[in-house]
Amino acid sequence: MAGLKTNERPGTRAVLRHSRMSAYKAREVLDLIRGVDYVLASEILESADRGAAEVIGKLLNSAAANAQHNDQLDPDELYVSACFADEGTTLKRWRPRARGRATRIRKRTCHITVIVARLPDEEIAKRRARVATEQADRRQRRVAGTRRSRRQGADSAAEVAAADAATQAAALEEATEAAIDAAETAASSDEPSAEVGPADASGDEDEVVEVADVAEAAHVEEAAELDADDSQEQADEPAAEGSDGVEASVSQEAEDASESEVATDESDDNSTKESE
Repeated sequence: MAGLKTNERPGTRAVLRHSRMSAYKAREVLDLIRGVDYVLASEILESADRGAAEVIGKLLNSAAANAQHNDQLDPDELYVSACFADEGTTLKRWRPRARGRATRIRKRTCHITVIVARLPDEEIAKRRARVATEQADRRQRRVAGTRRSRRQGADSAAEVAAADAATQAAALEEATEAAIDAAETAASSDEPSAEVGPADASGDEDEVVEVADVAEAAHVEEAAELDADDSQEQADEPAAEGSDGVEASVSQEAEDASESEVATDESDDNSTKESE
């Protein structure tokens, strides 16, 4: 049984006739996109480094446009069902050579045909499922990245807030210490403050009362000490007078003894002189 004829193949086609290249060069590029979907075939032709790739790429786009506008097909659901290159007319030219001879030049041409058709329903369903899965994965990764960035932003904001709170606490502590020092300095100084509020006035009155109490207690203690000293002195006076009399009598006896000794010595001297 004979196969399908060239003009009986199903699908939407685009034909380029009398292309100024050999069919061999066109077939090398057509073999790359045969049976491939339209999107991938376009990418292959864009990255190919053959000269025929540009021509065949334009022909492929023309076939997809025909399918979209004439048959109302989605270009994303198309694939290259058939593509081939037939021999065209050959232009014969002559080149002069040595000794009056001539060489034949053959300028080859070809007819390029690209046929696109809709993918099978099963393949389309698989593609749609794969695309939906890829989109879900991309969305999931995007959401995860967004949540991660938000969490990192929240963490950094919390760190900044904690640092600010620590700074404020340190500043408040310093201010409190400065206020305490100022209050102590004001309390220790004798100069009254120029302006005193209700709270400060009550605090100053309490401090004044405390100072007065301390002064009164010190005065009482001092008076008690003075009274104790006076009583001790009064108790010590008779003993002192008795001791002074004893000392005076002892000194008088000592003087009398010394005078008697002096008189004895003088009498001894006189007797000695008389005996001589």
